[in-house]
Amino acid sequence: MSHTREEKIEALGRVIDTLDILRVKCPWDAKQTNESLRANTIEETYELAQALLNDDAAEIRKELGDVLLHILFYSKIGDEKGQFDIADVADALNRKLIFRHPHVFGSVEVSDSHDVEQNWEKIKLQEKGGNRTVLAGVPASLPALIKAYRVQEKAANIGFDWERPEQVWDKVAEERGEVDRAIADGDKDNIEAEFGDLLFSIVNAARLYGINPENALERTNRKFIRRFNHIEARVAEAGRKLSDMTLDEMNALWNEAKQPDCE
Repeated sequence: MSHTREEKIEALGRVIDTLDILRVKCPWDAKQTNESLRANTIEETYELAQALLNDDAAEIRKELGDVLLHILFYSKIGDEKGQFDIADVADALNRKLIFRHPHVFGSVEVSDSHDVEQNWEKIKLQEKGGNRTVLAGVPASLPALIKAYRVQEKAANIGFDWERPEQVWDKVAEERGEVDRAIADGDKDNIEAEFGDLLFSIVNAARLYGINPENALERTNRKFIRRFNHIEARVAEAGRKLSDMTLDEMNALWNEAKQPDCE
């Protein structure tokens, strides 16, 4: 269902009014701070990410509401401290969007989305007067897989990248060899370092072929869980325990789980 611009603004206004009341009259809402909300915000973001993976429209709508509540809550706290309010947040966002899209609101010409990404990184550096480093915008607290993808993406946007995607496989093979040598040496610290290099190169390969490695790995996680659950269910049907199964028996059930009618 599509609403008019006025209806959307009115709906947001109602939520803001409700939050203002809760901040005064609800003991839980009244005591919240930026610090106390932070962990919940992270949790809500992951729940939204799960809903997006499931492509569940009703759940996406619900989780977007939860994330929006947090945005409004932080803005309310900022207002109480005399720092900023939701209008300041929205105005700053609008100015940034206009500034970072000169191909829409200015005279810059682009040929595709790649040009847009490259311009985006250059513009973000300009926003800090040239003092911001290319990778400074990648949050230190990001999960390692997502962080690897983002730093590679940002480096690529200023031209530090492979000329052709297929060139990355030599690097993957090189890193695989270094893992083998580290394992042979038995140095656990070096093994960890080399595994990191190998994983980083695989993330790079995925990026070069237009694949988001986080999405790809989560797809495999879900597939593994589904197939392993099949093994557990079949073992339970037989009145046995997983701990009593041989590896060959579990592999047979794993192969059964891979059949189209079980997927």
